[in-house]
Amino acid sequence: MSADAASAPGCPGEGFLAAREDFLRRYPEYCATGPLDELRARDYARLDALGDVYLDYTGAALYGSSQVRRHLALLESRVFGNPHSRNPASAQMSEWVERGRRGVLEYFRASPEEYTVIFTSNATGALKLVGESYPFSPGSVYLLTFDNHNSVNGIREFARARGARIRYVPLSIPGLLIDAPALEAALAEKPEGKDCLFAYPAQSNFSGAQHDLAWVERAQAAGWDVLLDAAAFVPTNRLDLSAVRPEFVALSFYKMFGYPTGIGCLIAKRSVLGRLHRPWFAGGTITVASVQGDTYFLADGPEAFEDGTVDFLNIPGVEIGLDHLRQAGLDRIHVRVGCLARWLIGGLEALHHANGAPLVRIYGPGAGGPRGGTVTMNFYDARGRVIDHRLIEDLAARRRISLRTGCFCNPGGGEAALGLRAEQLRSCFSRPEVRAASRFTLDDLRLCIDAQSTGAVRVSFGIASNFEDAWRFLEFARSLLE
Repeated sequence: MSADAASAPGCPGEGFLAAREDFLRRYPEYCATGPLDELRARDYARLDALGDVYLDYTGAALYGSSQVRRHLALLESRVFGNPHSRNPASAQMSEWVERGRRGVLEYFRASPEEYTVIFTSNATGALKLVGESYPFSPGSVYLLTFDNHNSVNGIREFARARGARIRYVPLSIPGLLIDAPALEAALAEKPEGKDCLFAYPAQSNFSGAQHDLAWVERAQAAGWDVLLDAAAFVPTNRLDLSAVRPEFVALSFYKMFGYPTGIGCLIAKRSVLGRLHRPWFAGGTITVASVQGDTYFLADGPEAFEDGTVDFLNIPGVEIGLDHLRQAGLDRIHVRVGCLARWLIGGLEALHHANGAPLVRIYGPGAGGPRGGTVTMNFYDARGRVIDHRLIEDLAARRRISLRTGCFCNPGGGEAALGLRAEQLRSCFSRPEVRAASRFTLDDLRLCIDAQSTGAVRVSFGIASNFEDAWRFLEFARSLLE
C-alpha cells in the first residue's frame, strides 16, 4: 500500500486508490519525489496524526520537527548575548548573524561582493526599507504591476509624498500574466536622469501565476532599478541571483520553511545602498550620534538598515531552515507541487452540475501555463451564482481542510480576476456616506458591487504536501455539486 493510502484517515478506499493510480500514470515524475513522503512521516507526522489537510503554504510553510529540535539544542548549549557588543556572549552571537548572512547569499547563489543581506521582521519590513529610503523625487516614476502584494503597493505612498509619478501595468485576461506590450511601453518611457523603480512579484500570491524573470534584465537595460518580491516564489522554486540580478529582493523565511516566524530579509546590491537615504536613525544603525552636536553617522553596509537589535536568537534558525530545504531538495519540492497543482486544476475543471454548469472557475494560467503550486478559484451553483468564499472556508474547516479565502492582500490581482472595473470601484469609494465616514470595509464593498464576488478561495501546496491532500480537497469540491 502506498504511503498516501496507508496514512489516509478513515481509509479512503478504492476510489482513492484508483485516483492515485491514474495520477501516477499521468504524472510519472511524481514518483521521483518519494523521499518527501519519508520526510512527511518523519518531520510532519502531526498532519496525519490529526487528520489535517494543510493547503495554505502560500500563507505560511509548515515547519519540520527536526528544525525545532536542532534550534532548541543550539540555544540550550550556548550562551548568546546581544550582538551589539564585544563580550564573549555577544561575539559568539555576532558570528552567527554573519553566518546567517553568508548562508542566505550562498543559498541564492548571490555573490557577497555584489549583494548583502539585511535582516528584517518579514518581507513587508524589507519592502518598507526600500520604500522609505529609495531616492524618489519629482519626475521619478514608481512602476508596478496590477499583480502585487499590498506591501509593494504601499511603497507608492512614499513615492507620491516625494513627488514621483505612480504607474500601474495591467494584466492579461484570463491568464493574469503581465501585459507584455504595456510593460514594454512603460519601461521605454523612463525619464532621463531620474531614479525610477520597477516592482513586480516573481510569483503571484493571488493566482500563483509566475511572471517572467527576464523582465529584470529588460528593465535594467532601460535604466530602471528593479525590486523583485520573491516571497511566494522561493518556497518551491529556485532563485539564482548569479543569473537574475535585481537591485532588491524581498522575502520572508517563514514562507520558505515555517520556522522561525518574525524574520525576513532584503537582499540588496551593495552598489545601490549608497543611493538610499534613511529618513531616521536608530540604535544599531549608526557609528556615532550626538545630542549636543545634533548629528549622526550611519554605519556601513546592512547594519545601517537594521533598526534596533536584530532578532538574533532566531537568526540561527534561518541557517537550520535553509539546511532543511536543501536536504528535502528544492527541485524535488518544485516537481511535486507542480504535479499536484496541475492534477487538481484538471479535476476541478471537470466538475459540472447536472445542467452542465461548471462548479469552479480557476484564475490565472491553466494547468500547462507558467504557474506555481497555488490554485485560486471561486465556486458557483447550478444557476451560475457565486458561492460566498467565506462559506467555502467554513465548510472546508469542518473537514479539517486549511485553506485561505479573500483577496490575499493583493487587490490588483483580485480586481483583475473578478472583473471589477475602475469606474465601478471609484463609484463605491466616492459615495457621500463613505466620504462622510472616512472609512470603507469589505462588507461595504460587498453591498456596493452586489452579486459579484469580493474574494476567492486559494489552496497551495508545499514541502509536506502529498496526493491525498489534493484528492481530499477535490472530494470536498465534489460534495458542493448541486
